Amino acid sequence: MTLRYTVLGAGAMGLRFGVLLQENAGAQVDFVDNWAPEVETIKKQGGVYVSRDHENRHLVPINIYSPEEYQGEPDVFIVFAKQMTLQDLLERSAHFFKPEKQYVFSGMNGMGHVEKLNKYFSKEHVLAGTCLIGTVLNKAGDVDFIGKPGAGSINVANETEKPDERTHEIIADFKAANLNPTLTTNFLGTLMTKVVFNSVVNTICTLFEIQMGQFIDYPGAERLSKQLINEAYDVTERAGIKLLNDRETEWKTVEYVSRVGNPLHYPSMYQDMHNGRNTEVDYINGYIYELGKKYDYEATTHDFLRGLVHLAENTRKFRQ
Repeated sequence: MTLRYTVLGAGAMGLRFGVLLQENAGAQVDFVDNWAPEVETIKKQGGVYVSRDHENRHLVPINIYSPEEYQGEPDVFIVFAKQMTLQDLLERSAHFFKPEKQYVFSGMNGMGHVEKLNKYFSKEHVLAGTCLIGTVLNKAGDVDFIGKPGAGSINVANETEKPDERTHEIIADFKAANLNPTLTTNFLGTLMTKVVFNSVVNTICTLFEIQMGQFIDYPGAERLSKQLINEAYDVTERAGIKLLNDRETEWKTVEYVSRVGNPLHYPSMYQDMHNGRNTEVDYINGYIYELGKKYDYEATTHDFLRGLVHLAENTRKFRQ
């Protein structure tokens, strides 16, 4: 029997997880969002419009609520908020948390969310992971799944690094939903492996307003990628964090996902920039740089890219 899920944050990835669990795994899924236009639009149109690679746009009925009106009692929360808005979402949702029996999974980009989740849920009930799944929120109530059915994969780890019975139930549902999960017992290494990936692809694609396939088409993509990867690995090695891949495998992952897996995808950081929102660069490249400083290492390329992204954010006010 599938578990009951509530997705906190009905953006691109939250919708993809929830819809696939609902449609493929037969799970009961509710959605809660603190972005009023998303809640109001989906309620008005009777569901969310879902496309795949810009085709076959159709309406999928879902249940969505603001945090204040939700009263459900799920077994598991799935959290996909932006790092900058997560605290607000958790505070407004705390009235329906029952942390003594509920579990929470988050596949958010960057670092910083686990500490916020731990204010409400014990480490024994927290799972987090990484998602190599391209999804775009075109506008409120309209999402595009990038890639063929079954495309992409996720890595999941318990914060305690000790999987329990509920963990295996969650993994079984994720498999049934065609999310291709892999369970690991390396919590920080799992999260930081995706941070390194995002620090290359998300940031560069955002700065040049390009798709992942357009980035990897550039003959110098390998050199640029390896410069960022090597700096990030220098940092994590000093911090005692063992990543899931070695340096060469991480580059091969960047190459494969960009060229084969999701060549048409604009990463989420680009989507934020394009839609006038602040990006999560401080939680990705900035996190790598700040972690390195703790161990007397200057990841200067990551810091430089962080500055360029903030410069691009600032210049939006001059555009007509």
